Amino acid sequence: MTAAGAELLASTTSLWDWRLRVANLFAQVRAEPDPFTAWQLWKTTKADLFAHHAQTPLEPGAPLPIYFDYDPALRLAVELGEPETDEPLFLSAGADGEAALTPFATTGGLAERFGGELTLYWLGGYGGGVFLPFRDGTSGHETYGGGRYLIDSIKSADLGTDADGRIILDFNFAYNPSCYYSPRWVCPLAPRNNWLTASARGGEMAVGH
Repeated sequence: MTAAGAELLASTTSLWDWRLRVANLFAQVRAEPDPFTAWQLWKTTKADLFAHHAQTPLEPGAPLPIYFDYDPALRLAVELGEPETDEPLFLSAGADGEAALTPFATTGGLAERFGGELTLYWLGGYGGGVFLPFRDGTSGHETYGGGRYLIDSIKSADLGTDADGRIILDFNFAYNPSCYYSPRWVCPLAPRNNWLTASARGGEMAVGH
């Protein structure tokens, strides 16, 4: 095997392993009946992956992610309705070109608490996936200014639904995109219509805050 072939094999199998571990983590999170216990598992497992896995988004020597304290009031089960438009957005995805985000649903029930509703997008590409980025009142102060993610089903980041079929949005599980931690990544960020005016003080914070 050539050196280039060996490097490709190692990097690809490493990424494969990372994806499997993340998928297994979210399967365990969804299966855990106690949200606080699930959140602790999520944090602990992510810390281990970030600290020791070859696919960590952290630069060498960078600190591990930090989090707001768990707030049970930030876990909501919401209905979905039609989006205001189904016109796709095209955002830069770096070397992968543009990412097509097609609106397919809008949340119902967040406005009173957070000052607005959120649009869910179908992220284009092979197979596609549900994508929910957002900004809120903490963005640029306590959290990353570009916003955070709640759902990215391509990466298995999805808390599923409740017994009544409502989607679970738990802002305690909001996390920073990889591009926050390293310039090696270019990430699609929250469109303007997903900027909440109130603060969602849960999930990953800005390191050093």
